[in-house]
Amino acid sequence: MSASTSRFTPASPDTSPDTSMQALVCHQFGAPHEVVSLQSMDRPGQPLGAHQARIAVAYANVSHATGLLIEGRYQRRPPLPFVPGTEGVGRVLECGSAVQHLQPGDAVAFIADWGAFAQETVVHASTVYRLPAGMPWLQALPIPLSYGTAYTALHWRARLQEGDVVLVLGAGSGVGAAAVEVARQTPGVQVIACASTEAKRADALRRGAHQAVTPQDLAAQVKQATQGRGASVVFDPVGGDLLLQALRAAAQNAQLLSVGFASGAIPAVPMNLALVKNLTLHGFFYGRYIGWTPADERQAFAAQLQPVIATLLDWAARGCIHPQVSQVFAMHELPAALDALHGRNVTGKLALAIQGDKV
Repeated sequence: MSASTSRFTPASPDTSPDTSMQALVCHQFGAPHEVVSLQSMDRPGQPLGAHQARIAVAYANVSHATGLLIEGRYQRRPPLPFVPGTEGVGRVLECGSAVQHLQPGDAVAFIADWGAFAQETVVHASTVYRLPAGMPWLQALPIPLSYGTAYTALHWRARLQEGDVVLVLGAGSGVGAAAVEVARQTPGVQVIACASTEAKRADALRRGAHQAVTPQDLAAQVKQATQGRGASVVFDPVGGDLLLQALRAAAQNAQLLSVGFASGAIPAVPMNLALVKNLTLHGFFYGRYIGWTPADERQAFAAQLQPVIATLLDWAARGCIHPQVSQVFAMHELPAALDALHGRNVTGKLALAIQGDKV
């Protein structure tokens, strides 16, 4: 790897556009503003594997997992040095010999192990998804991870059906907002959104939630909204004390979906309460289906997941759901983007402009 490093300042103009590119590189695990730099480096030059695709990246997502990966606190630790970024949109440049559903020139959204914070990246084609004609990059960006997580958790694991009452915790987050909208696509489902600020609750109502409640006195508000019944499905990307409150807001025989711990705290579940309410607790790791486990099962699940993402992209194109990127940062502003995310004042998703609309 050849590189000329510049610490979070735009690099010099690329004098060899065919061989070099700009990328954010993590040299060691630690605080992002200390260990990540914007630099010029060689484009991926290795021959593609049969199931790989080379992609020119337009925009990439910034998430809580981004910071954890850079800090070395995520479930996986990439080999150093590495380029962060697990989700992006862009255009296919080249496909491996076994790739059938893509061709060069296609506009796509993609999930990567890492590497999306570079102008060009190589990913496994099983987690690359063609966009509907004319779909804006930023509309598509949140769909594979946030909306994919919401859909598969609610439908594959909870078997969402007519008559369910879905309580969505952290409804102002990217995956929480996605869960509100995905749940609303099932007829006869009541959606209650829990969010920490008035602005986030208003956004959840715009997305179709029937009620929006505060984290304070959660159980009382949910019981009031359901005539004393409680929620039959709880979607939880937050963890911590909020999940413990949600247990008391759950109906008899309810299902609880634990999909993440944005609060930073892993709750100790009082099993006596789970027992007396006949609750089912689901741990749901979307990473299994996209290759983020040691077994790397992305190819095995591609036939199931590709239609899910296609459905979500179609819903977005038809205005049934409204994926939102609330703010776009320049590449060298990654620390500022993470600070904004951790400040919990963000509604929707954040993105880095890698090459932007020039792709």
